[in-house]
Parts: sequence; C-alpha cells; structure tokens
Amino acid sequence: MAAPEEKSAKPAKVLRVVVGGDKKVEAPKPKGKDVKFKTDEATGRPLLPKDYKPSADEEYMNPLQLEYFRQKLVARREELIEESKQTIENLKDEVRDIGDEAERASRETENALELRTRDRYRKLISKIDSVIRRVDDGDYGYCVDSGEEIGLERLEARPEAERTIDAQERWEIRRKQLGD
Repeated sequence: MAAPEEKSAKPAKVLRVVVGGDKKVEAPKPKGKDVKFKTDEATGRPLLPKDYKPSADEEYMNPLQLEYFRQKLVARREELIEESKQTIENLKDEVRDIGDEAERASRETENALELRTRDRYRKLISKIDSVIRRVDDGDYGYCVDSGEEIGLERLEARPEAERTIDAQERWEIRRKQLGD
C-alpha cells in the first residue's frame, strides 16, 4: 500500500536547468514588485508603512502582507474577547427575580442566545489563534487542502479563511454529509 501523499502548504520554488548547457537558469521571480520595509528590532516583524494595504502587484504573502493580516487577526481576536467579556457582564448584571413568568421565559431565551453567541466567539477565537500560528510559520494565505493561493480579496473579507472559496464549499458539503 502506498504511503499517503503529503499536502504542501504552499507551492515549491522551481529551479530550471538548461539541458546540455553549463549554465543554470532560475525560475522566473514571483510576480510582483519587491517591497522595502523596516523591521521592529524587539519583535523582528516588519513595521507596516502608514495606510499600508496589500496589493496584487506585490509578491503574494510577502512579509508586509503577512504582518498586515497578522495585525488584522490580532485586532479581531481582541474585539471578540471584549465582546465575550461584555456578554458575561450582561449575564451577571441581570436580575434573576423577574416579575411574571412570560418575562422570565423571555429573559432565559435571551440568555441562551447570548451563551450560544459567546460559544461561537470562543470557537472563532480558537480558529484565529490557529491562523495566527500559520502567519508566524509563513503558511498563511495558502489553502490548507490544495496549497493554492487563497487570494487577497478573500483574505481581506475573511482574514481567518484557511481555504479557497471552492475548497471551502467542498469542505462544507462534506461536513454536512457527515452530519458534523
């Protein structure tokens, strides 16, 4: 039985060799311009220029793009943590002895909804932590299933995306079929 193929997180670089010649020719550079940047001495991470926004004319997932999305993910994570804290405070502040039974039932429904929202936030925070690790490892921006580029537009809309749109649709169909 053959060993299962490992999926590459991002495409390998190619070295082209001219056959019969004594000169090696490297594969063309990735499309996009080289981007100059300064590095934070304390963290070793790039310092983003003011108003920086990734563009398609840069090399895909260059250090500035990785840092841009890292900061975006960290900010989203902090927002979710703050919203979760507010949910807990709202639940603590509520008075448990509410007049009639209809009002109590309504309050319990609201509390259940807030708890479900908090659980959804907890799962999203966990996913964001995982994605931040991918940024730090240099694997961010590439589909976990196919290794293809996810694309700047998709990552701008959903920085926590780990799959291309097609791969995400297939993954969701599979999950639905398995009853996950």
